[in-house]
Amino acid sequence: MSDRTESVGTPPSGKALLSRRIVVAAIIGLVAGFLAGMFGVGGGILIVPALVLVLGVRQRLAHGTSLAAIIPIAVVGAVGYAASGSVDWVAAVILAAGSALGAIVGTHGLQRLPQRALRLAFSAFLLANAVSLFLTLGSSGSQKGLSIATGLGLLLIGLFAGTIAGLLGVGGGVVIVPALVLLISMGVAKAKGTSLAVIVPTAIVGTLRNLRAQNVDLALAAVVGLTGMVSSYVGTQLSVDMSPRLSKTLFACLLIAIVATSLVGVRQSKDVAPEIGPTTS
Repeated sequence: MSDRTESVGTPPSGKALLSRRIVVAAIIGLVAGFLAGMFGVGGGILIVPALVLVLGVRQRLAHGTSLAAIIPIAVVGAVGYAASGSVDWVAAVILAAGSALGAIVGTHGLQRLPQRALRLAFSAFLLANAVSLFLTLGSSGSQKGLSIATGLGLLLIGLFAGTIAGLLGVGGGVVIVPALVLLISMGVAKAKGTSLAVIVPTAIVGTLRNLRAQNVDLALAAVVGLTGMVSSYVGTQLSVDMSPRLSKTLFACLLIAIVATSLVGVRQSKDVAPEIGPTTS
């Protein structure tokens, strides 16, 4: 009799809710990991909105948790591309130097800055990159050598990508990949692999700073990150064998989808003061 009473109209137990939360987080990780491997991004473009909209995580906390989850996903993705020789380590080191500093700047601003204006500027930047990628679909020029000018350019790109990573909880690949393709004519597969190699130290620096601000749900990040490792490697193998034209097209479409999602978020949000306590943009 008591069993029947408990089964009718009784809300799920804490253990059931926890199990459901883990399953949902694992699914988020699998999808985000595949995106990371396929496109050379960290996966935060999916992780952040999914944590907020599906699991009800506060915005700023979602960003910090996403950046932590990206670490194992990016490690596996970078290994997958490196195994096929699709990582430019020299460019990666230069970019990482800038992105590590940018991650410090971004995570600092994450606790203080309203995000509306940043999202608008970031969306405009991504849209310009998407258009540029479409315009260069037919071109297949050889990669340019690294000069002092291009080295400085890569350093600045890394700084910008790291700042975006720290502020928005993404890996920065949405900035790095098109920049490498357009700035030094790097092959798309190598640009993705190089991007993931840069994302690893960027995410580590950002996560360490977010931990100090108590802005990371480590348990949730572990579930998302560990499940994403599997699909990340699968995504890299598909991307390496993909034609450059198709790869550029798909990446440009991804950028446009991100822009559309970001603009919807801008319309629904207001430039309010940052939340107090552990949250992220």
